[in-house]
Amino acid sequence: MNSYNIGIFSEFFACAFLMLHGFRILHRRYITGRNTGRAEIDIIAKRGNLIVFVEVKKRKTVMEAWEAITPTQQRRLRLAAETFLLQKRWNGDARFDVIIVHGRHINWVKNAF
Repeated sequence: MNSYNIGIFSEFFACAFLMLHGFRILHRRYITGRNTGRAEIDIIAKRGNLIVFVEVKKRKTVMEAWEAITPTQQRRLRLAAETFLLQKRWNGDARFDVIIVHGRHINWVKNAF
């Protein structure tokens, strides 16, 4: 399996995990627009009055996954999330989570950045 397919499978695995925890998946691979300097948000999920923007990383170790989330990527994710919230006129709570897939394990970090 190539890295693209591994990433797609990891996102699917993360979506199933979130649904088991009561979340409804609103979007996968959300992009505000090409060439805007904004990032792709892997998963946007909702439970009650909470929207969660989820970055999914598939790496051999948890440390490698954290190192892959750069400050530049975090800034771009925030901009994309702000755009989404403005477009939806969302008045509820929102946060960024990271789901790290390593082997058959998932690490779910809430309020990651």
